[in-house]
Amino acid sequence: MQLAIFDLDHTLLPFDSDKAWNQFLIDIDAVDEAYYHDNNERFYQDYLDAKLDIRAYQRFACEVLQNYPIEQVTAWRDQYIQDIVRPQLQIKALECIQAYKIEGFHTLIISATNTFIVEPIASLHGVESYLGCEFEVVNGKYTGELTGIPTYKEGKIAALDTWLSSQGAKATAIHFYSDSINDRPLLERADQAFVVDPDQSLAELAKDQGWPVIQFAD
Repeated sequence: MQLAIFDLDHTLLPFDSDKAWNQFLIDIDAVDEAYYHDNNERFYQDYLDAKLDIRAYQRFACEVLQNYPIEQVTAWRDQYIQDIVRPQLQIKALECIQAYKIEGFHTLIISATNTFIVEPIASLHGVESYLGCEFEVVNGKYTGELTGIPTYKEGKIAALDTWLSSQGAKATAIHFYSDSINDRPLLERADQAFVVDPDQSLAELAKDQGWPVIQFAD
C-alpha cells in the first residue's frame, strides 16, 4: 500500500483545529471563558514547545463532551465546521490529496487532535482514512481518558503500524506532510518527507535533511 499521510493542523489547515474549536466554544458561551482561555493557551504553548502532556490535554478537550449531551456538542461541532473550518480550506492541499488519489496512493490524516474533531474535517478533505486521539466511552459516557495509542510524536508511528496491521497491509511507500517538529519521528520514518510552512525547529531539520519545504497557503 502506497500511503500519502498528512498532518492536519497548520498543514492541511492554516490553523489549529483543536485550539480554534475551544475558542469557538468560548465565543458561543458554551464554556467558562477564563478557564477555557487559560487552558487553551497553556496547552497550545506546550505543544509548540514540544512538551505537551497529550493525555492531560485530551482530558481538558473532553470536558465539553462530559458536561453536555452528545447531540448538543455535535450540533455545535457542525456549526464550527461550517463557520470556521470550511471557509479556510486550502485549495493547494485539496489538490495535493486528489493528485495522490489519482496516482493510486491511499490518503490518510494522522493528527494529535481527537477524532471527534478530525472526522468531519477529514471528510471535507476527501481523504480515505484518518487516525487521531480516541476518547474512551464507558457505558455510553465519556471518561476523559484515551483509548488506544495517542497519535502524538512517536505515537503516530505506533498508531500507523497498528492501523496497517488491522488492514492486513504493508506500506510500500510513505509520503508524509507536516509543519511541526513534534512529527519528526514519522517524518524520519517516511520514504519522502514534505515540510509545510514549518516551525523554526522543523525548518532547521528540513534544511539539514534536504526535505522539500512547501506551502499550501494561497
